[in-house]
Amino acid sequence: MNYLQRLEYWGERHHPRWMDIVRIALGIFLVYKGVDFLNNMSYLVNLMTSNKYPTSFWFILAGHYTVFAHIAGGICLALGVFTRMACLIQIPILLGAVFFVSTNEEMLRPYSELLLSIIVLLLLIYFLIAGNGPWSIKIKEDKSKPE
Repeated sequence: MNYLQRLEYWGERHHPRWMDIVRIALGIFLVYKGVDFLNNMSYLVNLMTSNKYPTSFWFILAGHYTVFAHIAGGICLALGVFTRMACLIQIPILLGAVFFVSTNEEMLRPYSELLLSIIVLLLLIYFLIAGNGPWSIKIKEDKSKPE
């Protein structure tokens, strides 16, 4: 049994049911943030048209990746389908939010986005290890096909 299989086995055996409620709430929150990011996409379009940044195309590409990852990954997390893959595509976005976006002069205000980004990042790392849990949609494999 390799390391990934042992990690998956441990995650299936040590997953409390109440964490499924946290997983579903995290998925819904990520879908909300994806839609909110999509509604504020005009900021990225203004960056691209201002020619202020030579790599403005990459900002637009990263913005579209963020919207797709938050909406699709949030739905997968809420349903409990492909949970580890959904967490894996979210983690680079949250690392960017923690290290690049949230490090400004307003980071010490009482309701900082930095604290929220760190909490979401830690939850994504937890669900990457622990998996989807007992309250999830189970995908049946087709056992009739010979290998």
